[in-house]
Amino acid sequence: MGFRVIKTAIAALLAVVAASTLGVPSAMSAALLAILGVDVTRKRSLKTISARFFASLIGMICAFVLFSLFGFHHWVFALYILVAFPLITRAGFSAGIVTSSVVVVHIFNGATLTAHTMLVEIELLLIGLGSAAIVNLIYMPNPHQRLDAIRSEVNELLSQMCEQIAKTLRSPSFAWDGKEVIEAYTKVEQGLTESKRELENQMLHTDESWTVYFYMRKQHLDSIQNMMQLVAQVYRKMPQADAAAEMFEQLSRDVKTPYYTGKTEHLLLALEEEFRNMDLPTTREEFEMRSAILQLCRELGQYLKISKRDKLRNPLLGMDNKVK
Repeated sequence: MGFRVIKTAIAALLAVVAASTLGVPSAMSAALLAILGVDVTRKRSLKTISARFFASLIGMICAFVLFSLFGFHHWVFALYILVAFPLITRAGFSAGIVTSSVVVVHIFNGATLTAHTMLVEIELLLIGLGSAAIVNLIYMPNPHQRLDAIRSEVNELLSQMCEQIAKTLRSPSFAWDGKEVIEAYTKVEQGLTESKRELENQMLHTDESWTVYFYMRKQHLDSIQNMMQLVAQVYRKMPQADAAAEMFEQLSRDVKTPYYTGKTEHLLLALEEEFRNMDLPTTREEFEMRSAILQLCRELGQYLKISKRDKLRNPLLGMDNKVK
């Protein structure tokens, strides 16, 4: 927000200086239009500025017609709102309603209807909105440092979740409140918002690496919630539970790597092979818990497929594109 205030001040000053230098009357009106034109991303800025410009043209035409027919009265301005606002919205320029109103109020206060008046308003629009567009296009803050910090926090939370799952498998009496899951979801949503904003600032080359990463982590969190329900069904110590705990301890280290290591997958395949070769359970209790661990393995397999797919194709996640 602080940076946007600075951009707004620069755009307003640029508009005033440009209007004054070109000898356009009411230079401060250009500053007001510049303030309305500053936006948070480059693409959104171009879209909203064009909407404001064309909405203002429609508003001026309506104002000239109505003021010419009925004069400069307050009730005519209200009539303008009833007529122009629906037209502007129907034309798809609703984002420019406020800007068009500023222009029409300026015409109303001047109480003059000439070609020169319309020309001056168009000049003010071009200068004001143009100044905002220039400031928006020249510089936007680099979000990569902020996104990288969010990524580190998400990776750390995922690592902690895997450690907690491993502890629960080794010691079924261990109680985990799962607060890391809630924190991670919050961070992932924050990352998605920031990554989408970063996409809107890319004009020539579009890189969706950050968006892919946070969508991957969102899928991982959904998978971990399913795993937590399965782990809760293992209510006493079992050899298979210790083997599963070893997988999650390895995964707690793997989630922090920028590439797909394949180590957790290797442990998973070994445990699944062990399941195929072991004797059938002799009690219902053992059957239920072994079944839960087997389902946990399959859910972990889906988790790893997501990691393998995205870390190998995403330059942000797997820069060397190798399985290690």
